Amino acid sequence: CSWRGFWQNKTSDTCCLTLYCWLDIEFCLSFQLYYQVLNFGMIVSSALMIWKGLMVITGSESPIVVVLSGSMEPAFHRGDLLFLTNRVDDPIRVGEIVVFRIEGREIPIVHRVLKIHEKENGDIKFLTKGDNNAVDDRGLYKQGQNWLEKKDVVGRARGFVPYIGIVTILMNDYPKFKVYGLFSS
Repeated sequence: CSWRGFWQNKTSDTCCLTLYCWLDIEFCLSFQLYYQVLNFGMIVSSALMIWKGLMVITGSESPIVVVLSGSMEPAFHRGDLLFLTNRVDDPIRVGEIVVFRIEGREIPIVHRVLKIHEKENGDIKFLTKGDNNAVDDRGLYKQGQNWLEKKDVVGRARGFVPYIGIVTILMNDYPKFKVYGLFSS
């Protein structure tokens, strides 16, 4: 099997590449590195395309979230993976589970709508509370804010898979898992 034969004979590509790698280890290592980088790039770009597609379909900036605390037990537990939608024309209702952001906080919160306050001009404001919390969320909102608005909502829970997101929690709580996951293979 010659180098020329490697490119022309498609049936024995693996055999020829193996033989060539024996002859030129440096070429083989650079070829493998190039192949791994290309595969990694394809995986990352595919994941980004899927994520952006889900954003368009669901209308939510974050179509999938992980429950990080026990404030929504028994409805949702730590590590549950939630699927969200955020349709503009769909009104928010009491009892609905929403994911919202508070100004000044990076991580969104998953809680249930407790009360709705509708103004005369049609604007809706609402109050939330975790099912496992004793009081409403006014203490979590930014200072001087008593109600949330539609603009604060990231999405509304439409489905969930129990405990699938526990891997995310483990990696955040125990950074050693991240390092081990990256370098274990």
